[in-house]
Amino acid sequence: MTERIRSPEALKALRDQARTQIELRGGEKDISVTVHMGTCGIAAGAREVLSEVMTELERAAATNVSVRQSGCLGLCDREPMMTVADRSGKRYVYGKLNQTKVRTVVREHVLGGVPVPDCLVKS
Repeated sequence: MTERIRSPEALKALRDQARTQIELRGGEKDISVTVHMGTCGIAAGAREVLSEVMTELERAAATNVSVRQSGCLGLCDREPMMTVADRSGKRYVYGKLNQTKVRTVVREHVLGGVPVPDCLVKS
């Protein structure tokens, strides 16, 4: 069950924790994952998406992936969303994500280089 954020301090603590995890993966990388953390994304489960991305990357000991967070893309009905971008600049936007879909995208696209059409919003 998802824990509710009950105060501005709790939101700040969550943001600081996410930033720390993200900074650990900073620098020049081959591929980047951006989890969209606008209020609509957070309400739809973006925190869980970010957590699952980090878990999968840590499990795979991936060192060539940077993880970032950003605001809303304006497609609230497609939240939670994330964007995968390769070094060439090609971007793939994935939406309506859940834990299983995130695992699939990370394993197949982020780590394996093969986009996952079932979850794509835009490529």
